[in-house]
Amino acid sequence: MKVGDKYYRSVWQDEGDPGSVHVIDQRKLPFSFEVMTLRSVAEVYDAIRDMAVRGAPLIGAVAAWGVYLSFVEHIGAPGRKGSNEHGSGRDVYTSVMNDAERLRSARPTAVNLAWAVDYMTTVLKNYPDVTVLRRAAEGLCDEEAERSRLIGEHGLPLIEAISSKKGGDAVNILTHCNAGWLACVDFGTALAPVYLAHEKGIKVHVWVDETRPRNQGSRLTAWELVNHGVPCTLITDNA
Repeated sequence: MKVGDKYYRSVWQDEGDPGSVHVIDQRKLPFSFEVMTLRSVAEVYDAIRDMAVRGAPLIGAVAAWGVYLSFVEHIGAPGRKGSNEHGSGRDVYTSVMNDAERLRSARPTAVNLAWAVDYMTTVLKNYPDVTVLRRAAEGLCDEEAERSRLIGEHGLPLIEAISSKKGGDAVNILTHCNAGWLACVDFGTALAPVYLAHEKGIKVHVWVDETRPRNQGSRLTAWELVNHGVPCTLITDNA
């Protein structure tokens, strides 16, 4: 989605830098847009545990990159400081599996976390290759974004129908927490139909709950909508 003059996903990797992955530090929003560069599975664990990364789909996607970074670290990929260049295949596998188990504990309530870790360790077991694992993590992110896009496609007719009944007047939608692109790699879940409707020229207006105690609505959902140009109003949860 667009932030300023650039388009972002909520997790991405730069070409030419296979030893890191980038995420948006959600703790700093809406006051500051800061990108974190994660270069190890330990940093991925901390980002998930400390809620720099949040939203179940995104947590799973970032955890997939965490398994990949663990493998890169333990195989001693060129340029990786502190990696074990002399470890056997079994040593590497055991080390990555230990890291994967620790990743699972970063946010036990996020179902996508365990699912993504299991997916990546299955790939690792069958294809212990850095390129294969990188493509697996990329593919998982792409599939997550596509699922969100399809939610938007399926939800759009609901908004279109309401708009038609209202004679083109604004469709009012109430949100709670954050279910936008920040939480889902791209597009979002509940917000995906809103974005597609807005881009199609349908008038929409979003009432955004604060979502206490962490204020994901006021800090994240409102920030997303404002940046995307979608009309919205922030309200207290018990309004």
